[in-house]
Amino acid sequence: MNLKNWVLAFALGIGLSGGAAQAVAAPFLQEKEQGPDYTKNKTYQQGMREGRDDQAHNKDHSKKRHFKKDEDQRAYEAGYQKGRGN
Repeated sequence: MNLKNWVLAFALGIGLSGGAAQAVAAPFLQEKEQGPDYTKNKTYQQGMREGRDDQAHNKDHSKKRHFKKDEDQRAYEAGYQKGRGN
């Protein structure tokens, strides 16, 4: 019976410490998951405008914009998705 209580206490301690580690790490993980801040990028803003317009007029992603820089393409797509409400 004493061994059973000890095993239960050990398992409970491991569970609580794992939960505490997740709670401490959560803010850092959220920051990384959000990605870069494109809000001041002009291609992001263009994507936002076109995404909102397509959402308002029930259109699909008809404007296939292609930018020379990969970073501009990612910013546009992020803005478009945000503008569509995705």
